[in-house]
Amino acid sequence: MKLKVTKLEKAAILPKYVHSDDSGLDLSAIEDLEIPPGESQLVPTGIAIELPPNTEAQIRPRSGLALKHQITVLNTPGTVDEGYRGEIGVILINHGKNSFKVTRGMKIAQMVIAPVIRVEVEEVDHLSDTTRGSGGFGSTGLTSD
Repeated sequence: MKLKVTKLEKAAILPKYVHSDDSGLDLSAIEDLEIPPGESQLVPTGIAIELPPNTEAQIRPRSGLALKHQITVLNTPGTVDEGYRGEIGVILINHGKNSFKVTRGMKIAQMVIAPVIRVEVEEVDHLSDTTRGSGGFGSTGLTSD
């Protein structure tokens, strides 16, 4: 399966897997910018992609940035639809207490290519019963007892 990538800027870095068994391709910033504490920024990557049929790209945080700097992807996972052909941008948010400097070439997120199942929506008067029912938002408790 091929992911077609166009560099929109000469200095853009192609997404790549670091290890042969990685799930996500690293995405890199194309410019320097600073994210103050509590704020978010759209970080450009300088690339556009053409996804294989019936797939999406999920933009996810990098665990090292989250743990060491409290930087994460704001709308995680960000969804890139199959038909989108514009620049891939990553919305990073700084949950830390210090400003964070994004530098050109820095790995800022990872992109996972995933299959998409499209469904036909059917309106019904009633849904089937289950043991869970409408219980949600913590209804199963916090412990594994």
